[in-house]
This record gives sequence, C-alpha cells and structure tokens, in this order.
Amino acid sequence: MSALRDTQAAFRAALLGDEPAAALRDISGDGLAREARLAIYRHHVAETLSDLLQAVYPVVCRLVDARFFAYTADRFIAAHPPTSPCLFEYGEAFADFLANFAPCRDLTYLPDVARLEWALNRAEHADDDTALDVRLLGGVPADDFDRLTFRVHPSMTLLRSPWPIDRIWRANQLDAGPDTTVDLQSASASLQVWRRGDDVVLRALSAADFAFRLALADGRTLGASAQIASCAGPGFDLTASLTALFHDDVLIAFTLDKEDRS
Repeated sequence: MSALRDTQAAFRAALLGDEPAAALRDISGDGLAREARLAIYRHHVAETLSDLLQAVYPVVCRLVDARFFAYTADRFIAAHPPTSPCLFEYGEAFADFLANFAPCRDLTYLPDVARLEWALNRAEHADDDTALDVRLLGGVPADDFDRLTFRVHPSMTLLRSPWPIDRIWRANQLDAGPDTTVDLQSASASLQVWRRGDDVVLRALSAADFAFRLALADGRTLGASAQIASCAGPGFDLTASLTALFHDDVLIAFTLDKEDRS
C-alpha cells in the first residue's frame, strides 16, 4: 500500500506542475513517450481547473481579459492545488492570491470583487436549511428577548468593501448596458449574499444593518447586536431590522443565552 500511495502522490504532484521524474518511472511508454503521456494529463488537469476558476469568477475574468485570467489561474493552480475531491469547493483562496499577485497590484478593487463572486458561489452550493418560523418567538417572554441568539442560514455571507463591488459586479453582467460605468470613488459596499429558495440573492445593507447582522451571525445576543448596530449608524430600528431578517429567511434557529453578554 505504501508503494501505491507513493506512486499516487508522485503522479498528483507531477500533474500539478512539480518535477515529473518520480512519476515518469511508473508510466509505460507503449507507443507514446512517457513524457508525452504525462503532458496530456497535465494539460487536461490545468485546463479543467482553469475553466472551473473562470466559471466561478466570470467578472474577474472580464475585468482583466481572458488571456490574463488564464495566466493568473495557472499561477494560482501551481500555488494552490486542490485539496478536496469536491471541485465546487476549489478556488476560495483566489481573492487572497489576487491581493498579493504583483501583476494585479494596481487593480486594488479586484480581490474584493473576487470575494463577492466566491460568496455567490458559496451560496449556490451551501447546504439547505429551513427558515425559522417567526411565530415560534411568541413563546419567548418579552423580558428575555435581549438574551436571544440566532443561527443563520449556512449560505449567508456578509461582505464589506471600500469599493462599490456590487455596482462593479452588476456592470459586468451579460445583460448590462454597454455604456454602464462605475465611479470607483462613489461608495463603499456592505453586502449580504445568501440563497433564498433556489435563488442566490445579493442585498446592499446600511452600515447599521450590516453591523447588526454581523453581530448576530457571530453569536452575539439580540440585545448586544442592537447596541452594536446603534453605534454603527444613526436611526437604527431594531423592529424593522429583525422583521427584514425574517423576510430574508436567513434565521434558522434561536436559543436563549444564560446571561446577556451585552
């Protein structure tokens, strides 16, 4: 078994760009040179992973053009080979890679656009769960509301950026007008991405609502989350914000904290 594992490890490493000598020892020529046989597999793996990244990050690809994206994807694949057999899980590190990739240094908004596209991909493939029925809160005494903690839907991501990445993303959809422009200095973005039913949804949030939802997602009590939101932006309305959360179907369970940590 050890020999088989060594062979598999050498072949995997060679497919992902490492020195192929160890793998070549176990490849039979049989009418085609061993190097040529390995090259066929290497090309197939590289092309498959590059196509996968382009499917997950179509807006990033459009922003930098397909040829540069292919080059970037090749460098990423060499640095971050897959670690899971589930290919839809591959590519999460791409945004951080872009942030440190010298040829992309001037495109300072690009990593956050990639983070948005990964959040959309994550929402599409996340496990499903049943939304919490608001009527269940009817059994909670009013004095205990501040001690409520909530569990959020596994598809939800909260994302904040100094760049208007939601506008950049929408301006680069296939159905966007050809004259659509985005002023990079126009606004920051506080976003929620999740799946509601079969649809992946993107919502822009106020600073207060973003802080409120982030605090709840981090496991803080309702009372503590409301205090954080009130400090994050003026005019925070707890009732309206909680109602919107139920409307979005992102709360899936609740518990009562033994003591309010606000």
